[in-house]
Amino acid sequence: MVNLTTKYLGLELKNPLIVGSSGLTANFESIERLAENGAAAVVLKSIFEEEILLEYKDTLSKELGFQENNLEFFDYYDLQLKDNAIEKTSQLISEIKNKLDIKVIASINCRSTGEWFSYAAKLQDAGADALELNIYRISSSAEENAQTISDNYLRIVKKVMNHVSIPVSVKMSPYFTDTSHMASRLSEAGVAGLVLFNRFYNPDIDLVNNKIVSGQVYSNATDYSWPLRWLAILNGQVKADLAASTGIHTPETMIKMLVSGASAVQVVSSLYKNGSDYLMDFLHGLEKWMSEKELETIDDLRNYGKQMMPDNPEMFERVQFMRYFSGH
Repeated sequence: MVNLTTKYLGLELKNPLIVGSSGLTANFESIERLAENGAAAVVLKSIFEEEILLEYKDTLSKELGFQENNLEFFDYYDLQLKDNAIEKTSQLISEIKNKLDIKVIASINCRSTGEWFSYAAKLQDAGADALELNIYRISSSAEENAQTISDNYLRIVKKVMNHVSIPVSVKMSPYFTDTSHMASRLSEAGVAGLVLFNRFYNPDIDLVNNKIVSGQVYSNATDYSWPLRWLAILNGQVKADLAASTGIHTPETMIKMLVSGASAVQVVSSLYKNGSDYLMDFLHGLEKWMSEKELETIDDLRNYGKQMMPDNPEMFERVQFMRYFSGH
């Protein structure tokens, strides 16, 4: 009998399958279905700093009557927006913990040091088992260099970790020029896990209606190669647990991520396309493959993966096609 139990962020999970932050993890009814279909954990829909700032600016742009020159009101309103978002998430965490057998990872998408570290503590108090930080933003300033961006990551992480005792993970950008170094800095700072990788909003242009629109929202089944590469490279280099994210649409892809060094995998797009019961396909596929390989536990699977990996990581580090296409 195959045993799928594993550890991620120090949490005991019944299997390595986590549903990533999305609309699927925004309400109790949806999360209940995910739990019934086998999800070991959910990353709650992120609390977005940007959304709160945009709502605040929208209010400022409207007629506010007698309050329009009241600076104290603006301070109150800003605080109220944030408190409402935190309170709603806190209530959801409490309901999940009281009624469902599933681990809850709260998520904050923040772009500045600000006061978000204090809200992280409130999510911990509500019962969150862990916290995932989604820090990335596009720097459009020509004055801001890579060092400044990386240092800002570390400042946010350290502030949050000073205010919580639950494990903290960071969902990394795939666009660092020094991915290994950044992963190492985060791990040395005490981050318990790294999620590889974040998936960003992609703008597009509607040439018929002459407006900016959203590009493709869901990942593709071929998008997994970048996290696969970095899982294999970082596995053993950093102390933090590694989780795979992006392009995981089949049981086979999930297995590849685990073999490459992931402690867990996060799925979203495949569930939007196939429904929450598709989680069972992932788990049955994993069990079937492990049985065929005579692997009884996830630790056995990891050892199997280590034996597969080459001593020299050249195959994962190579970026040029010429070696493979020179004969064509």
